Amino acid sequence: MDSGMDSHTALALLQWQIELGVTEAIGDAPVNRYQAEAQKPAAAPPAPHAVAAPVRPPAMQLDPVEVARSAATSASDLEGLQAALGAFEFCELKRGARSLVFADGNPAARVMVIGEAPGRDEDIQGKPFVGKAGQLLDKMFACIGMTRQSPAPEAALYITNVLPWRPPQNRDPKPEEVAMMLPFLERHVELAGPDVLILMGNHSCGALLGRKGITRLRGHWVEALGRPALPMFHPAYLLRNPHAKREAWHDLLMLQARLREG
Repeated sequence: MDSGMDSHTALALLQWQIELGVTEAIGDAPVNRYQAEAQKPAAAPPAPHAVAAPVRPPAMQLDPVEVARSAATSASDLEGLQAALGAFEFCELKRGARSLVFADGNPAARVMVIGEAPGRDEDIQGKPFVGKAGQLLDKMFACIGMTRQSPAPEAALYITNVLPWRPPQNRDPKPEEVAMMLPFLERHVELAGPDVLILMGNHSCGALLGRKGITRLRGHWVEALGRPALPMFHPAYLLRNPHAKREAWHDLLMLQARLREG
């Protein structure tokens, strides 16, 4: 039904009612306010404050190399170093090996031979270089009057490896395995205190020189761990390549001359 009221007049009347304090409009049907209040749903109780789960710091990731360095540094003698190696649990090679191959020979020797890793025979006997390659090594050094059994430091050999446990199937050492064992090897050399190091094979050179290529490295004196070092063909290589024995003999004579110089 048209009341004849224009929009401007209706708006003015609405504004006037608001100024008088009107807050609700009256509808066409009556409303029982008491009944409306009773029908309102009960207000939900305030939600309890959520208790945040305790924030736990992330688990500390141990660095095997740092653990090895700490263990090696704490060893005050060779016996303690061997015990520290035996207690080291981060190298998976330990789980598959039969023996810890630490060293053999005279620890007071002027010459320390560093090979790569134990093989099957070494793993069985717990000593480095005792298989066919080890027998050839003994013959080679005997030619210049040196043996691992000699009580005299100037005629003795002290022998160890970069890795103290045999890799499965005699595979090459992995870089992470070498990195873990290097602190023990460095401490081993420090405690033994040899005058000269013999680096037998590529992996020994890679570990202590950061370089490989034994055919280029052999026959030249280098420095490793602050000591004179002579890279040489590994006896296992010589067994496969007998023609290289001539170069090996040359290197043995270089070692003999160096030791005679004092």
